[in-house]
Amino acid sequence: MTTTNEPAEGTPAVYQVRLPLSAKTLTFVADLLRGHLKAIGSRWRKLPAGKIAVIVLAVLRHDQRLADMAGGNDVSPGTVRRWVQEVLRLLAARAPRLDRALAKIAKWGGEVVLIDGTLIRTERRSGKDNRKNYSGKHKTHGLLFLALTDTAGNLLWISAARPGRASEITTARHHNLVQKLRQAGLGALADLGFVGLDGDPDDPVVITGRKATRTQPLTTAQKQANQLINSERAPVEHAFADLKNWRILTKLRMDATQATMLLRALLVLTHSEITR
Repeated sequence: MTTTNEPAEGTPAVYQVRLPLSAKTLTFVADLLRGHLKAIGSRWRKLPAGKIAVIVLAVLRHDQRLADMAGGNDVSPGTVRRWVQEVLRLLAARAPRLDRALAKIAKWGGEVVLIDGTLIRTERRSGKDNRKNYSGKHKTHGLLFLALTDTAGNLLWISAARPGRASEITTARHHNLVQKLRQAGLGALADLGFVGLDGDPDDPVVITGRKATRTQPLTTAQKQANQLINSERAPVEHAFADLKNWRILTKLRMDATQATMLLRALLVLTHSEITR
């Protein structure tokens, strides 16, 4: 019996797709990979570092399937998967830790950071993982991430992935966010999902709006204060929009550990692509 890898229709057609990224980002990834290959003494790859960088960025930006990219470049899907994982590890290693990101902002004379959370959708998982990743708030399965930006909307830090059922305030407490803000001498603006995070009402470092209740509606002054906070928080929404331009985040097909590495790698790429 003779086997063949050719499709039934014959030789597949290969088409070109525009990659909407700057030459700066492509050069950055290619140089990062070249430095890594030199450090580990790897003298040969199927394709040069620049071409590998294009393939990896296409997977991240357009969510191109690995088999499609492999077929268009005469390599195996497993090879493309290894390249993607290799580049993601290199990029994620450059993502700043929370304390270093806060210290950097304080050193530059910043006084306030913006904090928010976002749910990245995932495929449904079997067993217990399926239930804990379901977000009742968003009515879908996903992983929760927190992010910090400066007042211009530049991403500074992204948290590790948490199950979709987790709340933003619990995730912030898990990372000791209030304590680290106090140590850095910084304040933060947050939405109503973080109400109650700061337990020091006399000297809060996390400023949020006010929530209305059935018995206590908001006053006009409180509504105006909420509007002011929301307007000042707008840049963090722009930062999330920049991050989600990477279409691989449309629906993740990986576990929490890999998702954390992916988001931190995309933070580095987003910062390289967009600096306000």
